[in-house]
Amino acid sequence: MNISEFYTQSLRESAQVKERTLDACREDVLRAIDIITDAYRNGKKVLFCGNGGSAADCQHLATELMIRLNHDIQRPALGAISLCTDPSNMTACGNDLGFERLFARNVEGLGSEGDVLVGISTSGRSRNVVLAVEMAQRKGLKTICLLGGSGGDLKDAADVAIVVPSENTQRIQEAHITLGHIICESVEQLLHGE
Repeated sequence: MNISEFYTQSLRESAQVKERTLDACREDVLRAIDIITDAYRNGKKVLFCGNGGSAADCQHLATELMIRLNHDIQRPALGAISLCTDPSNMTACGNDLGFERLFARNVEGLGSEGDVLVGISTSGRSRNVVLAVEMAQRKGLKTICLLGGSGGDLKDAADVAIVVPSENTQRIQEAHITLGHIICESVEQLLHGE
């Protein structure tokens, strides 16, 4: 493998995916921003769930909302929780109820009507995210999913499905974090900007 060529190819592919994402995801991203902004205006919170790299994105985006993203905006905390950060909870649920029920169990215990669940799955087929979305809908939460490829099972299950037009997991994850930053900063601007 020629690492120099791989470097160039990877950055070009990432840029191309983001170019395609620009039009493919615009309306769904704008809907997600509206849903999250409305939830915060009504005193609600946002829950995040995902696996692997998507779990890391959940922690990242929940932190952007809770602490802040744009350093020019002084604002109060926006309630956001990553359901991917408690090893005792995760291992107990995995052992006692099964890994597939991990996020649904936490949505059941922490989610309230009017809250928002953001599920992140590059394939759109992560069973534990699918079950979390189903639980969220039963409890009256709005559901937003960041997906890739065909969108999988979650494309039709979520209230808003943001499907990055790529089959490459790395490029999908790169687009997810960019879209997540856009959503978080837009929410900040709408709620606490000038």
